[in-house]
Amino acid sequence: MDRVIEFPGGTVPATAVVWRFDPSGGPGGQHANRSNTRVEAVIDLTTAGDVEPDVRARLIERFGTELRTIADDSRSQARNREIALDRLQARLLDGLAGVTPRKPTRPSGAARTRRLQAKRRRSETKRGRGRIDPASYDA
Repeated sequence: MDRVIEFPGGTVPATAVVWRFDPSGGPGGQHANRSNTRVEAVIDLTTAGDVEPDVRARLIERFGTELRTIADDSRSQARNREIALDRLQARLLDGLAGVTPRKPTRPSGAARTRRLQAKRRRSETKRGRGRIDPASYDA
């Protein structure tokens, strides 16, 4: 396979991917039981490909030293290999996407009112569960 996984800041050749093949799980008769069509693809991020050092550090921080994907969507091992490479590329792109920081916001006045009303209702419900005085029974 001479495909190259490209992403901003580097490339990883398909020859750097470590492959593992297993039978797919689930029903499927003789074909599924005898064919190793499930594909597991692993890239060692510390050594694989031509990747810029800062990009490599960011990926290792995000994923650890190994990036792993599994594909068992198809009956064909070759097709599952392509799917696994596509997923590796998508994960690499996701790993480089910047995380937008959350802007702190305040709850609206209506939301505060609803919260306090719910607390009052809950309080009344719990207050109504108090013990009954045994002296109040007519015996």
